[in-house]
Amino acid sequence: MSKEYYRKRIIDLRASLDREKEAKKRDNERYASLIKGASSPSSKASYRKSKIDAAARHDSAIDSLKRQIESARESLKREKS
Repeated sequence: MSKEYYRKRIIDLRASLDREKEAKKRDNERYASLIKGASSPSSKASYRKSKIDAAARHDSAIDSLKRQIESARESLKREKS
């Protein structure tokens, strides 16, 4: 692979990371409003569980993107050598 490929890959991954962070923030706000507006304790508990699960999925995706960025950086360093 070329240096340009890795540079572009890093830029694309950073953009994906930003989008994922924004999606996490939107989901968090959405679940917070659902929890606040829930009428029964069981629906509140269900929304809380869903909120935790969604946050965990986003965290996993964010960690994965960070690892991919680091891997691309290492590959770029190897190309430069």
